[in-house]
Amino acid sequence: MRLAFLTTLIPVARPDTGFEIANGGILDALRAAGHDVTAFGFLRPGETPADPDRAVVVDAVDIENAVVPPGRKLLWLSTALATGLPVACAKLWLAGRGRLVEAVRARGPFDAIVLNSVMLPGAFPELLTLGPCVLVEHNIEHVSNRHTAGHQTNPVMRWLFAREGRLLERIERRLWDKARFVWTLAEEDRAALGPAFQDKSAILPLVTAAAALAPTGLVEASAAYDIGLIGTWTWAPNFIGLDWFLREVCPLLPGDVTVAVAGRFPAEMPPLPPQVRLVGRVPDADAFLRSCRIVALSSRGGTGVQLKTVETLQLGLPAVATTLSCRGFAQVPPNVTIADTAQDFAQALEARLAVIRVGDRQRHDSAAFLATQRAALAAGLDQGLKAAGAA
Repeated sequence: MRLAFLTTLIPVARPDTGFEIANGGILDALRAAGHDVTAFGFLRPGETPADPDRAVVVDAVDIENAVVPPGRKLLWLSTALATGLPVACAKLWLAGRGRLVEAVRARGPFDAIVLNSVMLPGAFPELLTLGPCVLVEHNIEHVSNRHTAGHQTNPVMRWLFAREGRLLERIERRLWDKARFVWTLAEEDRAALGPAFQDKSAILPLVTAAAALAPTGLVEASAAYDIGLIGTWTWAPNFIGLDWFLREVCPLLPGDVTVAVAGRFPAEMPPLPPQVRLVGRVPDADAFLRSCRIVALSSRGGTGVQLKTVETLQLGLPAVATTLSCRGFAQVPPNVTIADTAQDFAQALEARLAVIRVGDRQRHDSAAFLATQRAALAAGLDQGLKAAGAA
């Protein structure tokens, strides 16, 4: 069927954030099911769509807080206050007004419109008039913003995140009601929709585009680090977990344990323990994770599924994870330990490292995990498109 896939960031060949990885996974699965899908949205300046022939780039513009100057942020904030929109929607309204809706309309009609997150329809509610809509809730956005507000020490930032949460809740609840179907990435988020929406929702268990298994018996280079963490740390819910790990877990680890943290970092970072190295963005996330003896999954806030958890389980790597890091998974493999206090987390890391260092690499065959994820993803997509009348 002909589908429009509306997303803030169009998938590129080398995705940079968990949101982009999820976008690519969902888009690939829709096309693998035989649907003709056109992606509409924005790109970072200088980037190219992974599939240019099936993408409509409304504009090449920076829309991420971490990379824009203060003047742009002030423009977004003033526009949000003037329009009554959340800042996350106001910046998209500025980037796409007079072009986004018109681009979708000009290339229609479509059998269904996939709204990939609430932000674009929050900025452009008229999108819901262009065809039957299915909503992808990567996170329950208003809950994530409220969690983040509760962790802010700056009263202005606390007010701003609380405002985002309040306005996003109105948008989300309106979209849940108006969409033909709602996809979430975790069962916990689907339950949060409430009883009224259980019959018009399903979960999409994710598989990332880099899900190819390493050959059995692959000989890998010696580990470069003991513990690895990777993520988009400029996203506030992710940073809460990193901050907790650096401030509370690392001081409990032995001094000879090395820690590497990959990904984007905010301008202000907490003091780093001496054994921690910030390696920044890496060209190959899988290669980085394999270069670490064990992965630390330290999420302490937010909603949705942690893409770094999906990647770790796909690769069969050992990990210590908080309960929140494993949301969306009914069970975890035996080489993953759940720990929620700093002391338990540090002790679990130390215990697994002791075993790994004497030769037991603690790897797990992830073939069954991948097969289950792929089958459930295809079933969830099919259920939603049938509800939209598109399949």
